[in-house]
Amino acid sequence: MEKSLKLFDFSQRINYKNEILAGLTVAMTMIPESLSFAILAGLSPLMGLYAAFMMGLVTAILGGRPGMVSGGAGATIVVLIALIKTHGIEYLFATVVLAGIFQLMVGVFKLGKFVRLIPQPVMYGFLNGLAVIIFMAQVEQFKIIDANRVVGWLQGSSLYIMSGLTLLTIVIVYFFPKITKAVPASLIAILIVFAVVLGFNINTKTVADIAHISGSLPSFHIPNIPFSLETLQIIFPYALIMAGVGLIESLLTLSMVDEITNSKGSANKESVAQGVANITNGFFGGMGGCAMVAQTLVNLNAGSRARLSGIIASITILIIILVGAPFIEKIPMAALVGVMMMVAISTFQWVSIRIVNKMPKSDIFVGITVALITIVLHNLALAVLVGVIISALVFAWDNATRIRARKHTDENGIKYYEILGPLFFGSVTTFTDKFDPANDPEQVVIDFKESRIVDMSAIDALDKLSKKYVQQNKKLHLKHLSEDCIKMLKNAEAVIEVNIQEDPTYKVMPEK
Repeated sequence: MEKSLKLFDFSQRINYKNEILAGLTVAMTMIPESLSFAILAGLSPLMGLYAAFMMGLVTAILGGRPGMVSGGAGATIVVLIALIKTHGIEYLFATVVLAGIFQLMVGVFKLGKFVRLIPQPVMYGFLNGLAVIIFMAQVEQFKIIDANRVVGWLQGSSLYIMSGLTLLTIVIVYFFPKITKAVPASLIAILIVFAVVLGFNINTKTVADIAHISGSLPSFHIPNIPFSLETLQIIFPYALIMAGVGLIESLLTLSMVDEITNSKGSANKESVAQGVANITNGFFGGMGGCAMVAQTLVNLNAGSRARLSGIIASITILIIILVGAPFIEKIPMAALVGVMMMVAISTFQWVSIRIVNKMPKSDIFVGITVALITIVLHNLALAVLVGVIISALVFAWDNATRIRARKHTDENGIKYYEILGPLFFGSVTTFTDKFDPANDPEQVVIDFKESRIVDMSAIDALDKLSKKYVQQNKKLHLKHLSEDCIKMLKNAEAVIEVNIQEDPTYKVMPEK
């Protein structure tokens, strides 16, 4: 047990002071973010805190990366806002469970490595889009619903008070780290704004105006939805998107921690932990989540390197749910809005604007497209998918133009074409254009020593080419094919006719 959990791994020196302080600090920074994201999605703030507690605890114990913090993160809940609006909260729970099952399967089948296939411009676009969504959602908090359920902007003194307090929060979050990094700036900002509001008895919007956090332990609850194929059709795409976004964010955070700590985490183990944590969330009334970049950085900067800080952070949040609700409800919304605006500003990849003139045009296009889809449709998964597809097509196009042919004729009058570069669906046209069946001699050899046949389009192109030579009563031979290429051609014998020249001296891989 101890070996598998590595929780009480006594070979690892644990600095208890650092772990405990880091845990408390992380809890304090997770609370405002989890509250804000739950409020942003139109959920009870308690669901955000439950998510922070359960995600944090399960992933700290089971996760593949000590020092990494998970909680009720924004990226995963932003994906589900549309579902919550149309179908309500029970469908959200079911979706979170299904997403957890998907994540668990990714870990069990060891598919974590595929997250690396997401190109950098797609990540830039995704994070920039997410930052804009988070920022715009904070602007919504400046609206108020009157007695007749009409939504309007805050006016007069209440608008000035809210704006002033938000600005004060932003200034503190920005400048405080320059004084000390021992305590998180967002926590100090919330405490100072809290103190200002209480001290001067300022009347402003608080968390209690949005929802009450009556604290009790999370209780087991099976999502109250019809178990039918129709329900599955509704929740399946959302669950797939949430699982994908959660894993992308978690595994990218994991590789960031690997770099900072110079050690290696397990992507598949982390996927399993994320899955188990989300399944727990769905059955115990949490909104689900994933790894949180900002909180993980807070944790590492506070000196944590083990699992203990994550466990302490989660238990602290649970204690606050049970005991601290009356205090949390008095937190001014302006403080949370300010903190979240700073989260949005730090999420935005400013470096992507700085290096825009150094990036290939296609990468800029991908980044902007992904950001726009994210902002306009709020569909993060579609944005990432479109980005990956465009990047793949650009890559195929670039490689398609790289195929070349060296030509020479030997003393026996046999003409050789030495092919350089892969032959696949993108490069077949360029490949075919290099041949001249009408004017070539009777014996022609295509040498694949520096090339390979990749797909069915390539086989088809070879078939058509050999038929052109047959029509001219000439013979085309394929030489130096690697074992897998020969196998591919043999499998396609029913469809094509090509002449493979056996070469006794040259074998890429020995016969099995």
